[in-house]
Amino acid sequence: MEERLQKILAKAGIASRRGAEQLIRDGRIRINGQVVNEMGYKADPSLDRITCDGKPIDLEQKMYILLNKPAGFVTTLSDPQGRPVVSDLLANIPLRLFPVGRLDLETEGALLMTNDGELGNAILHPRYEVNKTYEATVIGSPTQDKLKRLELGIEIDGIKTRPATIRVLQRLKDQTVVEIIIHEGKKRQVRKMFQAINHRVQYLKRTAYGDLRLGTLPAGKYRVLTQNDLKKIFSGKIPFTIKNIPA
Repeated sequence: MEERLQKILAKAGIASRRGAEQLIRDGRIRINGQVVNEMGYKADPSLDRITCDGKPIDLEQKMYILLNKPAGFVTTLSDPQGRPVVSDLLANIPLRLFPVGRLDLETEGALLMTNDGELGNAILHPRYEVNKTYEATVIGSPTQDKLKRLELGIEIDGIKTRPATIRVLQRLKDQTVVEIIIHEGKKRQVRKMFQAINHRVQYLKRTAYGDLRLGTLPAGKYRVLTQNDLKKIFSGKIPFTIKNIPA
């Protein structure tokens, strides 16, 4: 089906609509070998060979984003209650990206967004045991015995959690800041784990997928990931082939 050329380029993730128009003006786009610089030109990507700077465009181009999700955003692409959704924070991204897993409304931090279902499934599948690291501020001062119970696994909703790694970062007067690493992704799991030992979570932030850390990325901002970034998620080796993104 024929579509306007700038729309095709935007869909392929080459540039925004405005950026695509500039590529066309600059004579960097060819269709079947011929330079096209007409703004209203239409093409059929299933029949026509479209290139940018000599490289074929790929409508199946994959994109990987690390977003620092702020509190108050729903981890879905739409919300019947009209609340802000994480895709609102990617307004400049021309591709439709979905979140890998979820963060609660009030939970902040690292959220992967992509259009690559294979990657999303691999991160969430127990087979690959991708660690997710969280920083939690909990009420009170949990004892080492209680924290050990969480590390060994504790029953939540009739199911025992898998082993976790927990490290106390700071003990305050009425609160304790801990780092917890799990590779499961049950709904509200970290909050339920600490509730089970009677220490409610006041603040929760995911800080890493595997060795891919959020770092100093500001809340509400994102960065585009490279293949080297994705390798950090899987401890150095991506379990499938990824094309058309920088190393």
